[in-house]
Amino acid sequence: MRELILFISQLLSMYQFLVIASVIMSWLMGFGIVNPYNQIARSIWSFLQAITEPALAPIRRMLPDFGGIDISPIVLLLGIEAVQQVILPNLMKATM
Repeated sequence: MRELILFISQLLSMYQFLVIASVIMSWLMGFGIVNPYNQIARSIWSFLQAITEPALAPIRRMLPDFGGIDISPIVLLLGIEAVQQVILPNLMKATM
């Protein structure tokens, strides 16, 4: 059981990096640094959107409108961090 919890923690850490990469990629595309018509950039963007959007969309629906500022990645990252720091250690203690 301990190995499973550690594996879940590692998956959550990788997902955090994907969310951060998605945010950075959106900034780069929004400021015109990365050309959205480039095939490689578009495929990376599509991959990141496909991975992160299922978790970000419900958070966006619950949050109020902040006038063009999207804080859903921050909420998602805080939620993942809470799971890693609170829930998973308590599950590990409970299984020992």
